[in-house]
Amino acid sequence: MPPLGKVRADLLFGLGWMPPWAATILIIGLSLAAGWAVQWVGYRLIQRFARKGPPFWRALSARTRGPVALAVIIVAASIGTSLAPITRNAGPLVRQVLAIAFVILLGWIATSVMQAASVLYLKRYRIDVEDNLLARKHRTQALILERVLQSLLWVLTLAFALTTVPEVRQWGVSLLASAGAAGIIAGLALQPFLTNIFAGVQIAMTQPIRLDDAVIVENEWGWIEEITTTYVVVRLWDWRRMVLPLTYFIQKPFQNWTRDSASLIGTVMLYVDYATPVQVLRDKLGEIAAGSLLWDKQVVNLAVTDFSERTMQVRCLVSARNAGQTFDLRCEVREKMIAFLQEHYPQHLPLQRNQLSVETPTPA
Repeated sequence: MPPLGKVRADLLFGLGWMPPWAATILIIGLSLAAGWAVQWVGYRLIQRFARKGPPFWRALSARTRGPVALAVIIVAASIGTSLAPITRNAGPLVRQVLAIAFVILLGWIATSVMQAASVLYLKRYRIDVEDNLLARKHRTQALILERVLQSLLWVLTLAFALTTVPEVRQWGVSLLASAGAAGIIAGLALQPFLTNIFAGVQIAMTQPIRLDDAVIVENEWGWIEEITTTYVVVRLWDWRRMVLPLTYFIQKPFQNWTRDSASLIGTVMLYVDYATPVQVLRDKLGEIAAGSLLWDKQVVNLAVTDFSERTMQVRCLVSARNAGQTFDLRCEVREKMIAFLQEHYPQHLPLQRNQLSVETPTPA
């Protein structure tokens, strides 16, 4: 008695004259081609409508193209295999491949849904505004948790895909039952990865760092540019990148200049003669700050903080909205204060006087 698939192929396609393997390839190939054409046309229509809508729908259509295409291909392959004259020996293998593909599809859909939810959640927080502390906080949490969950989802997807294969499932169970040392070795090998995963969750919850935070690490000043599941990228002031493991920010001390607020106080130190009028310098500092677009109108102060045997130390404090503007404001104050002293009080700048004695050569 011929296989049911061969009977269907004869009735539907009239392919009784072909060898079963050739009819199988042809029917499955036609099914896959039809499925690909359907998903291509559907994606083009969705893309055309998404262009007229907000950017979110364009991003959503781009993110879901892969899972939708895989789903259509699985359905087309299932229809093709049900119609093709597949032999009894090849049937279980085909069903096994389709089951693994279905598990991968579920993991892909779960990952895409999680990413879409993260995008929707972050739409409420704009990071391109001046006071973006709250936005950076939520963006950091969402991105770290998204990457951690994405890694876990793919691990679970791989695990469920392997359990669909009886041979692999039995091998894994027997390996864990008979060789517990292998599990211990695997756990030790994965310890750095798991440590960074848990460090990422801790950073997302406690927020010692956030995206765009100004930090000092390893005696280098820069901004938090990227936070992944295992490492952090710090963009240094001269555009170099420092890559540090997530555990660094849990186990070692570092400076975070924008932990509670993006505003910072900049310091400028001057060393002048004792005869320099301090009140005049104080008034000049206020004038410079008031005329600068970088000053946030919060802090401006000048005080004598120390003495030496030759000079007195004058500290100028000014505040700005963020670390970059604070640095620029410090440079502006430093240049204008020195220019003011050179123009009005050049005699009060520090001088080093040395007396040289010239010996008159004796005539020969």
